[in-house]
Amino acid sequence: MRLLHTMLRVANLERSIAFYCGVLNMCLLRQQDFPEGRFTLAFVGYGAESEQSVIELTHNWDVAEYQMGTAFGHLAIETDDIVMACEAVRAKGGVVVREPGPMKHGSTVIAFVEDPDGYKIEFIQK
Repeated sequence: MRLLHTMLRVANLERSIAFYCGVLNMCLLRQQDFPEGRFTLAFVGYGAESEQSVIELTHNWDVAEYQMGTAFGHLAIETDDIVMACEAVRAKGGVVVREPGPMKHGSTVIAFVEDPDGYKIEFIQK
């Protein structure tokens, strides 16, 4: 078995694709409308779905916003240079909500950014 994707419901698909592709440098791998169900799926990631886990962005056409639950934590992305990754996010209009530094009660260097819907993305220094 292998993990295929994580699904996030997004209020504005174009804005979310712009964030994941333009700010986090993922690629739009595929996108499909389902008119009968009134939703669109877009899959983004750093490589082919056959080789890597990806993110499924689900846009329900009749939903303008979602309430953020308390069970979901964050997505995590490994980076070679966490400071440069945060600077790049900021330069592209993204929001860094926790600057790079050691995690509480540990030594792993982490940072957090936030997508347009408020989902947290953790950067972890390789």
